[in-house]
Amino acid sequence: MPEYFTVKTANMALPAVAERYERVVARKADAARAEKAAQMAAGGRLDSYADAKRRLNAAVTDFYRSVQELEETGAMLKNVDEGLLDFPSRRFDQDVWLCWKSGEGEIKFWHERDSGFGGRKPIGVSDETLV
Repeated sequence: MPEYFTVKTANMALPAVAERYERVVARKADAARAEKAAQMAAGGRLDSYADAKRRLNAAVTDFYRSVQELEETGAMLKNVDEGLLDFPSRRFDQDVWLCWKSGEGEIKFWHERDSGFGGRKPIGVSDETLV
């Protein structure tokens, strides 16, 4: 059974989630740099390439670990590059997502489970329909 967020609990969790999201972004950049270094080392000495490949493997592992740590908060990472995260919630008797985009100060939108960012709808100030 998934944990559901209310708008209030999602906004309370947001600072920690946003911090973990920033770590994911940083670890992705680290992995991209390590991949470039491994590609450059591929044509050189075998020991240099092996070292670069080990650093790449470690960077990729760190990236996935950071994603796991973020999702342990209950938020779901939808798109790293666009900074999209969703929080499971309920609206009436339907599972929905509370939607947050990096840079937004609070959660202001929701969407149905089968629609994405384009299906976002604003949360009314007095919207009691969300858990």
